[in-house]
Amino acid sequence: MLVVDDHAVIRQGLRMLLESRPEIEVVADCENGREALLAVERLRPDVVLMDVVMPGLNGIEATRQVKRASASTRVVILSGFVDEEQITGAIRAGASGYLVKNSDVSELILAIQTVHRGNQYYSAALSEGFDIAELQLQARRPEQKTSLDNLTPREREVLQLIAEGRTNQQIADELVVSVKTVEAHKAHIMEKLKARSRTDLIRYALKRGIVKLESVDEAERSLSNLGGAAES
Repeated sequence: MLVVDDHAVIRQGLRMLLESRPEIEVVADCENGREALLAVERLRPDVVLMDVVMPGLNGIEATRQVKRASASTRVVILSGFVDEEQITGAIRAGASGYLVKNSDVSELILAIQTVHRGNQYYSAALSEGFDIAELQLQARRPEQKTSLDNLTPREREVLQLIAEGRTNQQIADELVVSVKTVEAHKAHIMEKLKARSRTDLIRYALKRGIVKLESVDEAERSLSNLGGAAES
């Protein structure tokens, strides 16, 4: 299996914990969604334990791309931030399970074993506040799609990078595209989300759990410090 989390201590701790179980083989660990996608394409793990909020490419979008790259790979979302939109987003992306980070070790192992057998697993804690069966139905109804679902995969990547305070040039460099392409993506994103500025996009990304609060704080400081230069 593959472990993905941007916090080194958590990632390494999870790897050590899982490697102590004779029935589980950890083939690699990654610090963000983009690394995870490359690892899945190379290693084809049976299960991925995926954090949600990570820089560059978040766990929900990474899950969507992982499932396209390796349909047989099962993904368990591991998140400390839980709301209805995030759960339905994970289901739409193709996740087979959703586990909250305060779950105990026995539930973590159970979740991994359950999805490895081809079944689904949702943290027991979720049943206290959510009707999982209803959320699964919502996730599969076309009319229930959110504005985020209307963005293309590349537009979702660009949205996250904008919210992290990257300039158009930095986004172009990371995605290996031209600045004009980034500008076109940004224009489409703003039109679809009915946003008027980068600040609107940052707030949207924060509300949807795409970026962490500290990432947004850094982005807003960058915009304040750079002024109009942040747009270039």
